[in-house]
Amino acid sequence: MRARLSAWLQRRWYGGVAPGPILRALAALWAAVMRLRRALYRRGWLRQHRLAIPVVVVGNRTAGGAGKTPLVIALAQALTAHGWSVGIVSRGYGRSGSAAVTVRVDSLPESSGDEPLLIHRSTGLPVEVDVDRVAAAKRLQAAGCTVVLADDGLQHLRLGRSVEIEVQDGRGLGNGRVLPAGPLREPLPARRAFAVVAHGRALAPGETLMKLALGTPRRLGGDERRPLLAFAGRPVHAVAGIGDPARFFTSLRAAGLAPIPHPFPDHHRYVAHDFALLSAATVLMTSKDAVKCEGFGLSDAWELPLEATLPEAFVATLDAFLRSAPAHVDP
Repeated sequence: MRARLSAWLQRRWYGGVAPGPILRALAALWAAVMRLRRALYRRGWLRQHRLAIPVVVVGNRTAGGAGKTPLVIALAQALTAHGWSVGIVSRGYGRSGSAAVTVRVDSLPESSGDEPLLIHRSTGLPVEVDVDRVAAAKRLQAAGCTVVLADDGLQHLRLGRSVEIEVQDGRGLGNGRVLPAGPLREPLPARRAFAVVAHGRALAPGETLMKLALGTPRRLGGDERRPLLAFAGRPVHAVAGIGDPARFFTSLRAAGLAPIPHPFPDHHRYVAHDFALLSAATVLMTSKDAVKCEGFGLSDAWELPLEATLPEAFVATLDAFLRSAPAHVDP
């Protein structure tokens, strides 16, 4: 049922099917609520908390994933290379419970969330998960971090920010309507973000290209690695529970593989039964999925990381901006 509803909405958001009057009416109501909320923050009736250190917010305007996690990892690594002490905050969408979590290498994705765990394992940097992102950011500042990256925070106006970075995938902003008539989480603000980072499509003027490439497959639960082309010429099953699973399958085909696709909803909570028919098969999955499937005893399952690369000129510009007086972006 959920998959059918998602496909039905996707056709209206991205497939050229016009949303009906009920969806448009609901969207008008949602847009009014979001405009009111932003106005309350702008006028100070809702308080925005600002830190003494720069805060870089990374997010997307649309519902679902658009490549935020690879971008956060790339930004964290790039800013670290420029001398910053980076900390990351996240709400931990899809996790069970709401307790604050300091993410460790051996954290359970059920408690920390899949994306925060992946970010910590990929970077080794401190990651705080909390529904109160202001409190999480303050803990990182107290721990000595000199800049905070806020994962998926464009609409979280309570946390003040110095920079907003918006990520868009090949689908762009779809039909440009707000939920549920379109994919936008809120009406587009009058101002643009500090940067729009895009991938999977031609760039518009002023946008920055993020290159995404498949990394070297690693056996789930071990250290063995194999070249990606070692999986060509034989059946492989591809598992993806991300915002746009088709993007993962397309990348595998572009690399010369012939995957049998198994799409799952974003942030899917895997159970062993999901792999009942694949227990003896070769399975490739995204890193985001792999952190949730390590305990299933799959004999031939491989994690395939997605690695992002940003232009050095963009990183240098961001670094210089953050080293200036940390101005705060108004809501």
